Amino acid sequence: PFGNWNNDPVEFSYGLTVVPENISDLNELKYLDLDNNQLETLPESFGDLSLLEILWLGRNPLDIIPVAIFDLITLNHLAVYETNISEIPQEIWNLTNLTYLNLSRNQLTGEIPQEIWNLTNLTYLSLGGNQFTGSIPLEIFSLTNLERLYLWSNQLSGEIPPEIGNLTNLERLYLNNNQLSGDIPLEIGNLTNLTSLGLDDNQLTSSIPPEIGNLANLVRLYLNNNQLTGEIPLEIWNLMNLQELGLDGNQLTGGIPPEIGDMMNLQALGLSWNQLSGEIPSEIGNLTSLWGIWLDGNQLTGEIPESFCDIYPNLTEINLGDNNLCPPYPECLLGEEFIDSNGNGVYDEGEEFVDSN
Repeated sequence: PFGNWNNDPVEFSYGLTVVPENISDLNELKYLDLDNNQLETLPESFGDLSLLEILWLGRNPLDIIPVAIFDLITLNHLAVYETNISEIPQEIWNLTNLTYLNLSRNQLTGEIPQEIWNLTNLTYLSLGGNQFTGSIPLEIFSLTNLERLYLWSNQLSGEIPPEIGNLTNLERLYLNNNQLSGDIPLEIGNLTNLTSLGLDDNQLTSSIPPEIGNLANLVRLYLNNNQLTGEIPLEIWNLMNLQELGLDGNQLTGGIPPEIGDMMNLQALGLSWNQLSGEIPSEIGNLTSLWGIWLDGNQLTGEIPESFCDIYPNLTEINLGDNNLCPPYPECLLGEEFIDSNGNGVYDEGEEFVDSN
């Protein structure tokens, strides 16, 4: 029934409830996509696909990872995501050729197994969207080939270990939406290949380490919704490749420096609900790629600079409310009508602006 598919990628998506026993006839198969089906298990003969390298099993009603998979020692890519599995079988750590392991959005509980160190070839690891508890095991930081590490949306606690600095090949690191506490380790500045860093929605404290300024390749930096204090280090404003910067929902103090105007690639800037003071620098008008800016909930004073009109046409989301900004307002905002609950004149998308004073 499989024709001449032995050497071609095979995909069965939507509606498949059983994988036939004679799947083993495809004994030269290397790529198999079984995502988006109604599979609850796999036949024993599945383990005879001795050359299989890539297997997708996501979005199936699996309760366990089928044991036949653990005979596939040539596997380098395994994706079992959005299923009902609640534990990781010990046998998975024998698949030492894995470079890609995606177990995200399952029902996995308990601590992340220490045996993960066996998978030394991993470049991609996603355990996000589960219910893991405990601290991040130090064994993860021995996986020095990792380029992408996703542990978001679990219940992980404790501090981010300084050993994070060992993962110098990392390009994307998402530890957001956990219960991590303590300082952001200085060693995070070693991860100079990072393009995305998400530490938001945790309980991180102390100041933002200036070593983050070493991450010159960063495109996205999310530190929002923590308990960070102190001033925003000047080194942040030297990250010229940044497109998205989220620092909102902390306890940051100090001002917005004129150096912000050098971040020409910035598209979204979130600084709301901190304790920032001083004036909005006129250099903000240099940010012509900006589509969203959130400065509300601070202690900003003075006038909104006229240069704001240079970026106004591109803005689709903006909030300057709950500050102490005063008139006169930039000409591009005149005639708009929107007043926040404290009576400060602010602008918001789809609304209008007036001076309440």
